Amino acid sequence: MSTVQGTSSTTGTTSSGTTATSTVQSTEDRFLKLLVTQMKNQDPLNPLDNAQVTSQMAQLSTVTGIEKLNTALQAMSSSFASSQSLQAAGMIGRSVLSPGSSLSLQSGNGVGGFTLAQDVDHAVVTIKDKAGNVVHSKDMGAQKTGDVMFSWDGKTDSGAAAPDGIYKFEISALQGGQKVKVDNLLSLGTVASVSLGTTGVTLNTDVLGAVDVSKVKQIF
Repeated sequence: MSTVQGTSSTTGTTSSGTTATSTVQSTEDRFLKLLVTQMKNQDPLNPLDNAQVTSQMAQLSTVTGIEKLNTALQAMSSSFASSQSLQAAGMIGRSVLSPGSSLSLQSGNGVGGFTLAQDVDHAVVTIKDKAGNVVHSKDMGAQKTGDVMFSWDGKTDSGAAAPDGIYKFEISALQGGQKVKVDNLLSLGTVASVSLGTTGVTLNTDVLGAVDVSKVKQIF
């Protein structure tokens, strides 16, 4: 059964909010006690300057306002993270396209992709096994700028059926006889679970491993 992994944000938010409120209240109490003590012990011939007292109270008000704003932002951030995690849970069992050079062959079907920064005359896909041996090469011909998807039926260059499993692929491209660098490879993985951590929502996939949800290009 697919599961959603994460930590509850409700308790953390409540605790954080309570701590922040206590800090603000403690600061206000200390300020008022110091002010009252200062007024009680002031020199009658040299009383406190009203302007200074007003300035100090304004500064306290500003600090208090900032503390309350920070508390509100933390609560909003925790709420957003929880909402994002619940939405990501709907991706469990679905396939996602994300940066990677791995290809999963299942029942004679494997899918991968790459991104071209310019048009090319030739794009060649080279698929290798875990040992680094080339099992299949495919010339995809001319391709346009943008994302390019390809599929592999599991047949090796010798015509034999490759066993199911995880393979690696590389892309070489030519434009006008010159090599074109292709760095952005795309892999397809199935989401098994979702994790909520300090850096945000992470999708745990079978092929890609842990993937930051922000790096997902397509969902199938």
